[in-house]
Amino acid sequence: MGFCSALGRPQWSRALLEQTLTSKPDDLYALSTLAHAQSSQGAWADARETLLRCAAIAPDAASTWFNLGYACERLERFAEAERCFRKATVCAPELDRAWYGLALALIAQDRLAEAAEVLKVNTGLQPMSPYGWYQLARVQADLGALDEAAATIAHLRQFEPKVARQLERETGLCA
Repeated sequence: MGFCSALGRPQWSRALLEQTLTSKPDDLYALSTLAHAQSSQGAWADARETLLRCAAIAPDAASTWFNLGYACERLERFAEAERCFRKATVCAPELDRAWYGLALALIAQDRLAEAAEVLKVNTGLQPMSPYGWYQLARVQADLGALDEAAATIAHLRQFEPKVARQLERETGLCA
């Protein structure tokens, strides 16, 4: 499908995809491609349904659970997103993005203490990414753990000073 789209023929892509799914309705690659196209078009409910089919076919595919969690998050189905991201972390404990998604789903449910623990796993897996550290400092500040938040900001300043300054402005803390 991607090749046809790259040639400027998305209608060919859709036709090939539909033909594949007609003859092989459980073709995981075709279903994943369809889910990607649906999400690219903002059709999150359709993408969710397609990804549920993918998960039924390949229940141990971490990428499917991650993508399903992301679709659920976009639909503000945070409890379902949490379940999907948790499943992704079980299937692939090294998948740092799944831990990050899980933390965001927990934050959306105002479960900050749990989110802090999950963000510690995420930052351990991806120590140079500012995203997990940013969220960790925000959660720590929201929990009233101001010393911990300041220490996280100080750590972040070592490799992302702009993000650290932003956190200082947002939290009122100085690292």
